[in-house]
Amino acid sequence: MKVLIIEDDPGSIEIVALIFKVSRPDILLLSSKFGEEGLETVEKENPDIVILDLGLPDIDGFEVLRRLRLFSNIPVIVLTVRGEERDVVKALELGANEYIAKPFRHLEFLARINNVMKKTNLYEQEYLKIGPYSFSLSKRQLIYEDKIIYLTNIESHILYLLIINKKSVVSYNTLYNNIWGDYYPGEENALRVHIQRIRKKLESEIGNKDLIINKSGIGYILNTDG
Repeated sequence: MKVLIIEDDPGSIEIVALIFKVSRPDILLLSSKFGEEGLETVEKENPDIVILDLGLPDIDGFEVLRRLRLFSNIPVIVLTVRGEERDVVKALELGANEYIAKPFRHLEFLARINNVMKKTNLYEQEYLKIGPYSFSLSKRQLIYEDKIIYLTNIESHILYLLIINKKSVVSYNTLYNNIWGDYYPGEENALRVHIQRIRKKLESEIGNKDLIINKSGIGYILNTDG
């Protein structure tokens, strides 16, 4: 699942990223520190949830919310230092699904996120469909017909990144950064080994060795026709 946080405070982004990393590792967190950029990211990346700060450097968060609601019903959680009642009311009237004032308690934040997910049926979308396959990051499973292929944590994250970016080449750097973060010694060889293991599982279980295609010097792409 993709979550976009539109926030210019690096500290807040870091806290949210840590909460998800510990409690919801299936979430891919995208970030933007500008409202205009955030709106463009929503259209381009189609995230499942937006976490929105009201005090942005370029345009007001209320304006972001107003314009977002012109083309999308994506769930929006306002996360801001503004705690006045008029701000809460205005955000809800503009279409926010939840309002959380900073500083916030981590478990409460996670509970509110989960509540929004339940209300918008995001939990029912746990399995991603890709051609004849069904994939669950949290369960680390790829299902084809009646066969279940069990994956490791890293294998699952690699496949997840390829699935949500289907039809596009996912660069080596994107895979490195999302899996290991900052530079990890030997990451090039490590990635190659994990890809080989995924392919071996696919080939041994269902005879498919062409689901993941290597674009030499660039990255990997999911073969949706395979």
